[in-house]
Amino acid sequence: MGLADASGPRDMQALLPATRAMELRKQDYHMERPLLNQEHLEELGHWGSAPRTRQWRTWLQCSRARAHALLLQRLPILVWLPRYPVRDWLLGDLLSGLSVAIMQLPQGLAYALLAGLPPVFGLYSSFYPVFIYFLFGTSRHISVGTFAVMSVMVGSVTESLAPQALNDSTINETARDAARVQVASTLSVLVGLFQVGLGLVHFGFVVTYLSEPLVRGYTTAAAVQVFVSQLKYVFELHLSSHSGPLSLIYTVLEVCWKLPDSKVGTMVTAAVAGVVLVLVKLLNDKLQQQLPMPIPGELLTLIGATSISYGMDLKHRFKVSVVGNIPTGLVSPVAPNAQLFSKLMGSAFTIALVGFAIAISLGKIFALRHSYRVDSNQVAGAVSSFFILLIIVKLGELFHDLPKAVLAAIVIVNLKGMLRQLSDICSLWKANRADLLIWLVTFIATILLNLDLGLVAAVIFSLLLVVVRTQRPHYSILGQVPDTDIYRDVAEYSEAKEVPGVKVFRSSATVYFANAEFYSDALKQRCGVDVDLLISQKKKLLKKQEQLKLKQLQKEKKLQKQATSSKDTSVSINVNTSLEDMSNNVEDCKVMVSPGDKMEDATASGQEDSKAPDVSTLKALGLPQPDFHSLILDLSALSFVDTVCLKSLKNIFRDFREIEVEVYMAACHSPVVSQLEAGHFFDASVTKKHLFASVHDAVTFALQHPRPVPDSPVSVTRL
Repeated sequence: MGLADASGPRDMQALLPATRAMELRKQDYHMERPLLNQEHLEELGHWGSAPRTRQWRTWLQCSRARAHALLLQRLPILVWLPRYPVRDWLLGDLLSGLSVAIMQLPQGLAYALLAGLPPVFGLYSSFYPVFIYFLFGTSRHISVGTFAVMSVMVGSVTESLAPQALNDSTINETARDAARVQVASTLSVLVGLFQVGLGLVHFGFVVTYLSEPLVRGYTTAAAVQVFVSQLKYVFELHLSSHSGPLSLIYTVLEVCWKLPDSKVGTMVTAAVAGVVLVLVKLLNDKLQQQLPMPIPGELLTLIGATSISYGMDLKHRFKVSVVGNIPTGLVSPVAPNAQLFSKLMGSAFTIALVGFAIAISLGKIFALRHSYRVDSNQVAGAVSSFFILLIIVKLGELFHDLPKAVLAAIVIVNLKGMLRQLSDICSLWKANRADLLIWLVTFIATILLNLDLGLVAAVIFSLLLVVVRTQRPHYSILGQVPDTDIYRDVAEYSEAKEVPGVKVFRSSATVYFANAEFYSDALKQRCGVDVDLLISQKKKLLKKQEQLKLKQLQKEKKLQKQATSSKDTSVSINVNTSLEDMSNNVEDCKVMVSPGDKMEDATASGQEDSKAPDVSTLKALGLPQPDFHSLILDLSALSFVDTVCLKSLKNIFRDFREIEVEVYMAACHSPVVSQLEAGHFFDASVTKKHLFASVHDAVTFALQHPRPVPDSPVSVTRL
């Protein structure tokens, strides 16, 4: 289907009159199938609304098979454990579990400081979550445990509700730590309840609003927060507790103010530990192909630093703060403090959402890489939790003399990956500046407003940016690519030519309440016709004609009245006239005003009026006519319609018909057609015959039914 591909006829058409060229153009457009408007398409394809599934009915059904399936779904270990290939996977899981435990030990101790808790609670966080995920998890690669972003979010809550005392000399560390542990445990319970509740109501779709630039900007800002929070351990400073907006700025200013009070021994310890960790990581990167497993730099640093601290007595000789007592054994569970629920509700929801988003995104990355669905971190999780349990029960007290500065160095060095995300600024500047704007706003908002409010501000901004981007989509006039039925933007494709007499308009976004007015304005602008001005001028001229007609009728009535009154006053009867003459005159008058003559006069005037040209056309009114007779709206980008969209489309039909341009629609998806029907869009003036299966169908039909030649009596072509 398409245009005839001979250049000769095209050159000849340019020399022919416009009407003759249009006739040849109509012959060039042909379809190798019947033209399909929406009515024909529905009849041909037997279209009907898709049946609605009542899924809630299946939720309420109960059977033995359904209960068994639900049990297997909630306890994945019952599915994979009986099928676990011991010979193939056991050795690898033992090694990976050991490596995870080696990594979790130093990170657990270090990230406990981020949360403002005693280090042993970092070990607890490395044991219980891993073991529970071993039972309920579905990712084979995620190692659940402490995480920098989550730890610093928890730390901001614990420090705000259980802050340091104003007078550092009177700090009761035991009471402070107990209060913070209670806050953190209550917060953890709320976070768990939120995540369970959100999972039950399938609220995980909210995570889809956290785009990748938003998450990367947020984690980068969180890395900066973590870095700043560790400065007090690196310089051995006693800082005031800051929370809320601008708390990071206040902390940085206080660190700079108190730098002269820093302790050299602590700074040297942190610097040496940091250099060792960086060198080990570089060595691992260089020898990763030769080494069966990475060198455990963090664990070796912990052991070495603890040994040096114990041997040189860094705590008393150089005033280096150490971890202190790490109690052995497991702590008995304690019920959360319900009085704190109201204070922790907002923070718990934010942490639940961020933690879920990070876990799902990481799990999907590994699932796509290894071709399975995330819906057990399997035996490796159990192995790592067993090693952590051994450390908690027996070996934790060995790290009594571990310097806190070493843990701070571990935290800072492990931020390398997240801080590298600052390079996103350069890559996003080249790739997508809208995403760069989301990244920057998220980063700045999180730095200034803190982690919870920063996330809320970032999500709101990203959603508003989506609305703004749909308000200003790309509008284009389409032309036909030679010898095809494909239509593309004439501004982008130099060979795409507009079809004479037909305008094809397309928007790259759906039309809804936020951009419907922009859509109408862009349509009128791209068509090259000031539609509103033309309609206004036409209405003024028609109103002027009506006023002239009214004045003419009033003038005629006035003349008739004058003629009638003058005739009545001038007629006199001669009394001497014979009765015979009077009767003859009366008969003559009757003949002159006979009803038959009146009917003939009325019929003749009616015929004259019917032969008179229509004075309401643009040409008759002396107004410029558009250079196209048909407008086609390519609605392939529409994904839904609202009431504002329906009204806008109706107004487009009305306005362009006012300037003698017929409007058609093309390429609507079935759900959109259903919504048009539900909104009572189709009526006597706009039917499904105005809606075509494709743009080419609409163009072909429009060329076969052009606007009549203005010289002839105007008759509106109906479909």
